Amino acid sequence: MISNPLEDPFYYLKNFQHVLDWIAARYDDVLSVDEQRFIQGFALLPGPSQALWVRMVMRKGEHFRASKLNYPEIGDTPQAAAPLLALGWLDDQAPLALAEVFEVLQKPEIMTRFSADIARRKAKKSDWLDELAATFTQRQSLAQWHPALAEPLYTLNHRALCDRLRLMFFGNLSQSWSDLVLADLGLFTYEKVDFCRESRALRCRADIEGYLHLYACREQFEGSGDVDAVLQQVLDYQADNRWLQRRRGRLLFQLGQHLERAGDLIRVLQVYQQSQHPEARQRSIRVLERQQQYQSALSLAEAAQQAPLTDAEDQHLLRIIPRLRRKLGLPALAVAKPKAPERLDLSLPRDDASCVELMVVAHLQAPEAPVHYVENTLINGLFGLLCWPAIFAPLPGAFFHPYQSGPADLLEDDFYQQRAALFEDCLAQLDDERYLETIRGAYTAKFGVQSSFVAWGYLSENLLEEALLCLPPEHLKLWFRRLLLDIKANRTGMPDLIQFDPVQKTYRMIEVKGPGDRLQDNQLRWLAFCEAHQMPVTVCYVQWQEPQE
Repeated sequence: MISNPLEDPFYYLKNFQHVLDWIAARYDDVLSVDEQRFIQGFALLPGPSQALWVRMVMRKGEHFRASKLNYPEIGDTPQAAAPLLALGWLDDQAPLALAEVFEVLQKPEIMTRFSADIARRKAKKSDWLDELAATFTQRQSLAQWHPALAEPLYTLNHRALCDRLRLMFFGNLSQSWSDLVLADLGLFTYEKVDFCRESRALRCRADIEGYLHLYACREQFEGSGDVDAVLQQVLDYQADNRWLQRRRGRLLFQLGQHLERAGDLIRVLQVYQQSQHPEARQRSIRVLERQQQYQSALSLAEAAQQAPLTDAEDQHLLRIIPRLRRKLGLPALAVAKPKAPERLDLSLPRDDASCVELMVVAHLQAPEAPVHYVENTLINGLFGLLCWPAIFAPLPGAFFHPYQSGPADLLEDDFYQQRAALFEDCLAQLDDERYLETIRGAYTAKFGVQSSFVAWGYLSENLLEEALLCLPPEHLKLWFRRLLLDIKANRTGMPDLIQFDPVQKTYRMIEVKGPGDRLQDNQLRWLAFCEAHQMPVTVCYVQWQEPQE
């Protein structure tokens, strides 16, 4: 019995086979004929051939010298490669350009083959390539390039096909096959989500092709920085798949930012308008201001202020609208200044070995009033425990594979709307005492399961019980609703510390600022929210004590 999966020399092969089985069971109606044949053909290969194929797929590049494919568990590489060559999955006579030859040959081998044509014998490989490129323009096999090299070169075919399978499994092309290993080792435990055909984000073949199209456009742009090469392709692409439309919107926003930095302010407005990105409206206002179209900028800003998408946008508008009005010669609007939170000033001896937050914890700690350094972990953790069923609901575009700590659309602007009924059922428990049993039950049942909200190492059972005793459910509901308004922005910026009074069943939150530190925008928004709802919050400003003579 193998206790550690990595003790099995073929662990990577089992991972790959698991992916193929998963895809065959859930995407059978989406797979192309070539993909179906590949999955069926892979199962018929000898074990060493399967293992060699997977080893090559998990590595970068297309061309592999036989001497670089030395794996003890596989044994004889040419023997394992033979069935793959017969199927056409590998090619040992692939035509190579000179640049590809330079990638697979070492410097002494290059010198041996091209010694008569190299003038600068002590130059770099790249210099040699530049020197020879105009002379050697043909494409031919490595054996033809270097007849004295008695070693096969295997070229991996079907790389693109395997990438499509990887996309179906992970829901992206940024994760690799090796990402499965941590789960196999038991280092992470994941929630078991009820996957069904209706929950797939890639619903049809057009969705797969659409993702690959957008991915190729992004790769081309990031490789060349040429907006014009891809912009129209992205603008022309349309899909009825929300998940793909969001990816299109993010890519357009990225292209728009590039145009803005380049000073192409006319086209960038059109791109931002098409992108539907949550920050596109803010950027459009800034672009109009840069163009000195102050009235248009003000009109757009005032319209946005009627229905800001996020607290961050509202904060931005409160700063930019007065500036635009000044530029237009308009009178200033009366703006109510937010009430400053309670202030605590401390003078502490400097200790460079400890962070300032923990120094404040030690200073304020008392048996009757325990203090915890929680930052963003406590409120997020309680939210994650109460709303576990809603967060892990198998909606389309949410879960692709069994190794996710949260839904793939967690940070999208419609995350809550897609699950509104589920979240309302969870939050309704805060109107009575059901939430206590739900949170405690989830803490016990789900302890250690990966979650986008629950940081288990920071949420001890003692902290949990103190929080449930001292935090009013009406405050929890307010915090949780604010999280759901904009998870990306609002799950950070919470006060650093929390101090409980178990006797009075009260609390106060404390934001700590060391010497020279200032409140960040997301912290200001949280403090303003707490003040608006009469939640006890203090900003603690720390100064270092002057050393005594």
